[in-house]
Amino acid sequence: MELRASRIPGVVSLAQGVPSFDTPEAVKRAAIDAIEKGKVAKYSLAPGTLEFRETIAQYLEKENKFYDFETEIIATAGSIEAITATLLAILEPGDEVLIPDPTYTSYQPAIKVARGVPVFVPLAEEKHWALDIEKFEKLITPRTKAFLFCNPNNPTGTIFTRNQLHALAQLAIKHNLYILSDEVYKDFIYPVKSCEAGAPSAQFNRVNDSNERLYSLAELRGIRDRLIYIFSFSKAYAMTGWRIAFLATHQDLAKKILAVHDTLVTCAPVVSQFAAQAALEMAQEDVKKFKDYFQKRRNLICKRLDKLENVFEYQKPDSAYFVFPRIKDEILRRVAKNGGSWQFALELLEKAKVAVVPGAAFGPSGENHIRMCFGRSEEDINEAFERMEKFFRI
Repeated sequence: MELRASRIPGVVSLAQGVPSFDTPEAVKRAAIDAIEKGKVAKYSLAPGTLEFRETIAQYLEKENKFYDFETEIIATAGSIEAITATLLAILEPGDEVLIPDPTYTSYQPAIKVARGVPVFVPLAEEKHWALDIEKFEKLITPRTKAFLFCNPNNPTGTIFTRNQLHALAQLAIKHNLYILSDEVYKDFIYPVKSCEAGAPSAQFNRVNDSNERLYSLAELRGIRDRLIYIFSFSKAYAMTGWRIAFLATHQDLAKKILAVHDTLVTCAPVVSQFAAQAALEMAQEDVKKFKDYFQKRRNLICKRLDKLENVFEYQKPDSAYFVFPRIKDEILRRVAKNGGSWQFALELLEKAKVAVVPGAAFGPSGENHIRMCFGRSEEDINEAFERMEKFFRI
């Protein structure tokens, strides 16, 4: 959709999940300083610089996640490289990987690149897109090798609860499976009380108002040998272009992944490692500021959706910066003419000059939905909805 939008003058995009902010000044200064001191012209060690990995370990320790920086942490060229390298390390041809439905679009091709087979497990939309553990277990076969999911979830903006995650961990132990936990949006959790009046959302899967920190399976010591924790700097620190992330896992598994990572990229971009180290050390206040902005924009986009109640139904996202409204059947038939969410998104793009992502891109359960990103500016959000309000009056 972004490629198509780039060919149409004047499009307002709520499609790609890119924050509207620039990288924090402290991060940019650290990168410039590293360049000027001649620190970035050569490869680092394959798993990353020792200083960066030590900083990551200290950062994780504050979140009750404990990994050895020398043997259990690998700096990667973005989270998708971390995921792909892991899948290449653990999968044999034809192995199956269970993924929630809907979920992040790039998981499917990453699994296929690793010669695996993605298997969709429908989330319970009526329960705020909750994990259905019984459905997960029913889809496990002798070829199942891993679960791969993002929490908070993209595109729904919902959160998998501690109980759901513990049940998932028990399944992994019972069936000897790996778990890949992608937690790129963990810093953007909004308290339930901040949801303003509007379209109701089911009271499932909610984070406690007094505890806005995401619970992670990386805090559970009993599954260290089968869990791969993945975090990217792209969203929290407005660093999508820097292509820097990391994974943390048990040292035996880290060795296998490191061999693939070394083959794919040799090492993560060294200048980006210095920048990301500075982000962990000096940019936490910027993350809080970004979160406050996203929360206001979340409330804004929900208000604008309320005005289009004849077009969309939606559930307020508890996290990340996406909302995933369902298109009402009558509107879908009229606008898309039986072409589904893809045709609906094309009509919006070509006739209203608003870019969104069709829900079908995120899995079969995403059909009849679209994803809108409120990581964009308030001006873009308001302009996009002004155009949609005019369009849906036709």
